[in-house]
Amino acid sequence: MMERAEPRGRSSESEKITLNLGFVDLGQIDLLVREGFYANRSDFIRTAIRNQIDRHADALNRSAAHHGFDLGLRRYDRAELEAARAAGRRLRIRVLGLATIAPDVDPDLALATVESVVVLGSFVASPEVKAALGDRIH
Repeated sequence: MMERAEPRGRSSESEKITLNLGFVDLGQIDLLVREGFYANRSDFIRTAIRNQIDRHADALNRSAAHHGFDLGLRRYDRAELEAARAAGRRLRIRVLGLATIAPDVDPDLALATVESVVVLGSFVASPEVKAALGDRIH
């Protein structure tokens, strides 16, 4: 069963994307904003995306569970990685959302404990840890 690490919602962590829209679509969005249906273009686009994700929620949940993804926000801190090293375990990080390796995790600890990293969304770690795990990030 898929583990939901933290609920979806507004987070201080987000990623900017760029998309191209046709002029008619953009004009229609602007009209909806002007008429007060949405606060701004971004609000409309976020709402449209969430509606599509909700529409496909069952398929997404099945697929995420099938692939063994943690869903949401998942933070790996020094204590967790040290416990894994002490137990002789290696972590397979699989996250659909945001995966973070804490800033106090050094590259040696990451190399000793992280077998692989697969993140659909965003992966945050120090540049040194990302470089050390480079061949393990898929």
